[in-house]
Amino acid sequence: MLLQQLQEAAADRAGVQLLMLRDDLNHPELPGNKWRKLKYNLQQARQQGHTTLLTFGGAYSNHIAAVAAAGRLTGLRTVGVVRGDELRSRPLNSTLAQAQADGMALHFLDRATYRRKHEPEVIAELLQEIGPAYVLPEGGSNTLALPGCAELIPELLALTDFDTICVACGTGGTLAGLLVGLDGQRTALGFAALKGAEFLRSDINTLTQQATRQTYANWDLRTEYHGGGYARLNPELRQFVHEFQQRHGILLDPIYTSKMMVGVLDLLELGYFHRGSTVVAVHTGGLQAWAGFGGNEGVGSVA
Repeated sequence: MLLQQLQEAAADRAGVQLLMLRDDLNHPELPGNKWRKLKYNLQQARQQGHTTLLTFGGAYSNHIAAVAAAGRLTGLRTVGVVRGDELRSRPLNSTLAQAQADGMALHFLDRATYRRKHEPEVIAELLQEIGPAYVLPEGGSNTLALPGCAELIPELLALTDFDTICVACGTGGTLAGLLVGLDGQRTALGFAALKGAEFLRSDINTLTQQATRQTYANWDLRTEYHGGGYARLNPELRQFVHEFQQRHGILLDPIYTSKMMVGVLDLLELGYFHRGSTVVAVHTGGLQAWAGFGGNEGVGSVA
C-alpha cells in the first residue's frame, strides 16, 4: 500500500496535509476497490457451491472488467449482463473485448429491460437461460462488499493517522465499507460521480444497517462535483486530469477519482477541512474507463 503526499497550493493555504492512498496499485489485475468488493463475495460463492458468477454493467464498466478477471484468476465461469442491446452488432470495445478474453460470456439487454435488472422476474429469466449462478449487483455493492472495503482502514492506519478519508461514490458500497471500518471514528467524505445522487445517502445507510445493524453519523456526501453527470468528461475535467498528472505523476480515472479530487481541492479553498488536519484521498483505480473516452492520449500515460 502506497501513500503519496500531494503538494497542492490549496492544501498549503488551508494548513492541511493532503495525501493520496494509491489503492489503484493494490492488485496487478484487480486494482482499487473492485478486489475489495469481490473478496468476500467470491468466498461466499464458493461456499454455496457456485461455479458461475452473474453480474451487470455498462459497456465500459470497471466492475464487468473486474469480475471477468476474477473469474479467470479463480477458475469461476462469468457472465456479464451488459446494458444496450444495440451493442450486439458492433465491434466490442476494449473493455468488453478484454472481459471476453478473460472468459466472460456477454449477455446484452435492451435498456428498458436493464432498468428492471434487480426485479426477481428478470433475474429468474436470466438464471433459467444460463443456469445456476451467484448474482452480483451492478457495481458489486452488497453487504459482503463492505468487510473487504472496511479492511482498508486498518491498513491505512498502519501507515499514518488521519482525520478525514475521501472516496468517490458510484453505488456507495465503498464508502459504506469505509464507514464500517471507521466504526464511528474520524470522518469519511464521499463524492458522487452521478448527477442527482442524493438517493445514495439512504442507500449507504441501508448497506451499513444490513451489514452491521448500525448507521453512522461521521460522514457526508458531496453531490455537486459530478461534472455534468456520470461518464461525462468535459474539457475542463480532462485538463484538470492532465495538470494533476503533471504535478504528481498520478493518472486519475475520468469517471470517479478525478471528480473527487476536483471536489477535495475546491473544499480546501473553501476552508472545509480543519487547519492542521490530515486528509487522505483514495485512488480507487478505474483507469480502463479511459477507453470510453477515446483513450488517455490527450492526458498522458499511466505513471
